[in-house]
This record gives sequence, structure tokens and C-alpha cells, in this order.
Amino acid sequence: MIDLKNITLKEKIDLFKILYKEISGKGIEGDTELAHINEFEVRLLKMYGGVGTINEETGLRQYFGGGSSGGGGGGSQPDTTTQFVREAPGIEERKIELMDIARSAAEKPLYANVPDVRVAGLSGLEQQGIGQAGTTGVGAPTTQAGIGSILQAQQGPNISQFYNPYQSYVLDEINRQAAMAQNQLSGQAVQAGAFGGGREGVQRAEQERARLAAVGEAQRSGFNTALGAAQQQQQFGLQAGQQLGQLGVQQQAMSQADINQLMASGGLQRQLTQQALDAERQSALQKATEPLQRVEFLSNVYAAGPKSTSGITAATAPTTSPLAQSLGTGLGAYATYQALQPKATA
Repeated sequence: MIDLKNITLKEKIDLFKILYKEISGKGIEGDTELAHINEFEVRLLKMYGGVGTINEETGLRQYFGGGSSGGGGGGSQPDTTTQFVREAPGIEERKIELMDIARSAAEKPLYANVPDVRVAGLSGLEQQGIGQAGTTGVGAPTTQAGIGSILQAQQGPNISQFYNPYQSYVLDEINRQAAMAQNQLSGQAVQAGAFGGGREGVQRAEQERARLAAVGEAQRSGFNTALGAAQQQQQFGLQAGQQLGQLGVQQQAMSQADINQLMASGGLQRQLTQQALDAERQSALQKATEPLQRVEFLSNVYAAGPKSTSGITAATAPTTSPLAQSLGTGLGAYATYQALQPKATA
């Protein structure tokens, strides 16, 4: 076993060349080169057909299959010049990372924790207002009572109900006084010896006329009093009917005003409830879309950042491989070196 610490640098170089030739010769599908490459170059090789598998003999990663259809090794190929212009590896890696983040965020259910759109129902005051609106004709009974009072008043004054119940006593007293006057007149005629005479008849007729005049005056006075009371009652009925009609209209208007007030207050309650539902959904939606907003922010930052690109130009032409020439020179030097070494004895 060779102790690497005890050999010179030149010996190490010669040994490396020998190992390089042996290890590179283990490549398959025409792979003949060993190289240091970065992640960008790895993706580039894969993009152009490199497999990126592990070589079973060397344990090193291999990228055969890229380039021409004849494999990744040597051989004559048509003259070709290919130029690849890409963003600088650092910037491209960040953008690819951003694309991975965006895809991961997009694959998650966006509305999983976002409540559905909800509509606030009728508030209690609105329901009360609707129920009250279903009771129609609030002022109808009062208005009907007014109409009835007016119709009754228009039938004419009921005079009989306002006659003085003591009118008969007044008439009786007039008749009694007239009868007493007749008896007194008869007594005087008897004393004078003129009973049944013409003078007595004239006096009796005058007394009867006075009685009838008194009865007529009493009847006239009672009728006028009853008529005035009946007409006044009729006027009261007309006025009361009109007032009842107006009160009925006012009752209906007050009921409508109450309904409007209930609907307005209830509408405000429902509006506040709807705003709370909308705010809850909007807050949940903002939380759900926050990762996408961060992705968009980074995307805008990268888009506004400095632009830099890197280019790779690959040219192929049928020519002798410089590496093969180097290996040949190295092998010759190594053979000369071995020949100069003393033979080891058993």
C-alpha cells in the first residue's frame, strides 16, 4: 500500500494520471471524462439528456446519454456550435426555489378554512315589523264608528227623545186653572141670576180661548226646546263622526310609522350582523392567501432586481482530444520513471 505522505508531488501527479485513466475507463455509454461540476452544470447536463445515475464500478455519478445519439463518448461528430444563455446560477437557483415555494402554496387547499359566503337573516325587529304589517286596517274600527255617527246624524233630528217629560203636567195645570175659572164664572152668574145667559156664554168662550192659547204656547215652547236639543245632538253627531274618521286615519298612519321604525332599526341590526360575517370571511381569506402574497412579493423583488446572465458555448469538431494527448505523455513519463526504479527483491 502506497503511503501518500512519503511520496513527492511529482509522484502524486504521475499516480493521479494512472488512476484517472483507469477510473475514466470504467465509464459506460461513451463517458470518458472525470470533472468537477456545480449544481447549475448538473441541471444543464440533465436538461440535455444526462441520466445522472451512479456508476456501479466506481460509485461516481455519471451523465451519459447527453449530446448526440451515439452516446457521450468520443468518436467523430458533425461540426456543431451550441450556445446556452442562462441567468447566473445564484439568481436562477433563487428563482427556481421561488417557483417551488409557489407550487407548494398553490397545491394547498386555499378555501379549506375559509367560511362560505353567508347572508344575515332577518333581525328580531324586522320580523316584528313584518308581523305588524300583516295586521291591516288598524284604524278601520274607529273610521267605521265615525261613518256610522255621520249616517245617523244625517237621518234628521230625533225631536221626540228631547220632549220635556213634565210637559203633560204643565198642560194639566193649564186645564185645571181654566176649569176653576169656568166654575167661578158659573157661580157669579148664578148669584147674579144670569146663569145660562148670553153674557155668561161670552165670558165662557173668552176663558176657553185663553186656555187654548196657554196650551198652544206651552206646546210651542216644549217643541222648540226639543227641536233645539235634537239639532244640537245632530250637529254633535256630525262633528264626532268627522273626528272619528280623522282619528282612524291617524291610527293607521301611526301604525305605519311604527312598522317603518321597526324595519329601519331591524335593518341596521341585520346590516351590522352582515358586516361581522363579511369581516370574518375576509379575515380568513386574507390568512389563506397570505403565503401567495409573500410569493408575489418575492417575485416582484426578483423582477426588479439586477439582471445577469451566463453563457455556455459548446463546440464539437472531429479533432484529436487534448486530454488523450496529455494522458499519453503522462503514461510515457510514468513508464520511464518505473524503468529507472531499482527492482524490488523478494
